[in-house]
Amino acid sequence: MEPAATLTDMYDQALLGILQHVGNVEEFLRVLFGFLYRKTDFYRLLLRPGDRLGFPPGAAQAMTLQAFRAFDRMARQDDERRRQELEAKLRKKEEEEEAAADAERVKLSPAAQEIEVETTVEPSAAPAGAGDAPELAAGPEPLGAAAQPQPQPQPPQLPTQEQFQTNPDSYNGAVRENYSWAQDYSDLEIKVPVPSHVLKGKQVAVDISSDSLRVAVLEGSSQQVLVQGKLTHRINTESSLWSLEPGKCVLINLNKREEYWWNAILEGEEQIDIDKINKERSMATVDEEEHAVLDRLTFDYHQKLQGKPQSHELKVHEMLRKGWDTEGSPFRGQKFDPSMFSISPGAVQF
Repeated sequence: MEPAATLTDMYDQALLGILQHVGNVEEFLRVLFGFLYRKTDFYRLLLRPGDRLGFPPGAAQAMTLQAFRAFDRMARQDDERRRQELEAKLRKKEEEEEAAADAERVKLSPAAQEIEVETTVEPSAAPAGAGDAPELAAGPEPLGAAAQPQPQPQPPQLPTQEQFQTNPDSYNGAVRENYSWAQDYSDLEIKVPVPSHVLKGKQVAVDISSDSLRVAVLEGSSQQVLVQGKLTHRINTESSLWSLEPGKCVLINLNKREEYWWNAILEGEEQIDIDKINKERSMATVDEEEHAVLDRLTFDYHQKLQGKPQSHELKVHEMLRKGWDTEGSPFRGQKFDPSMFSISPGAVQF
């Protein structure tokens, strides 16, 4: 399946607006990576076994390069396809010109056509009794011709999980016969292609229950079922929804009841290898308490880079400052000097 054929354009208008606003691709990329820096754990490093957010060193760069290479590969395929189409057009034009020239050369004069007709021997002109003659045996077959093995058709190669990972519609999921699916830690996204004449929501029937899914196209008084089956795990129906991209697909978002990775959407279908997917959690799945921790860790990281006090040090400094110049303090009358204190991160509870 051609990956480019399944890429969604639902974000194109928003991204085009950003590109037009900043004016060039370089600034556009800075906006995207700036967003990842400010709002996600993309640049957060997993350095200790207990770390829950971020990526191992080098993983973010590898993801970026993987995404670039995936679309670069598709762009090169587009170039190759255009080159082949151009060559095919040129070959067709040359063949048509050669055929026209051959037709011109083989035109015979009326006299030559009569000679050709007279010298042609028809089967009915065979001499009498020829029918009694034994038929001539066919010439011997070339040696080894019967023994030559015929090439066997090769079974089609199934896509690998690595190939699914390069496609946004099957990221952490797969492409199946009638639909594609992707997932993150808490949600699933399913795309079910529909005929081009399906333009309104009333032309489809989507039934979502906690443990099953059914998608059908209404054709008059009958229905053409596109997807139907029992889900491999349960979902939250109140947080699940669907929409129609007219003439393209039914887009379904299912909210997982339990936060773990699915290896299939429907029972009985081929399972994916979840050891080959990206299991990092997105920031959308992080609760407020974890957000606060992440914000504090991010702040500490930048403070440390600049040689400034980190959050646990600032908290202790604030308490010390209050008692620094009080009556009875040995430091009264002196300027507060935070460098006099060495404070370990575990000394403060947040």
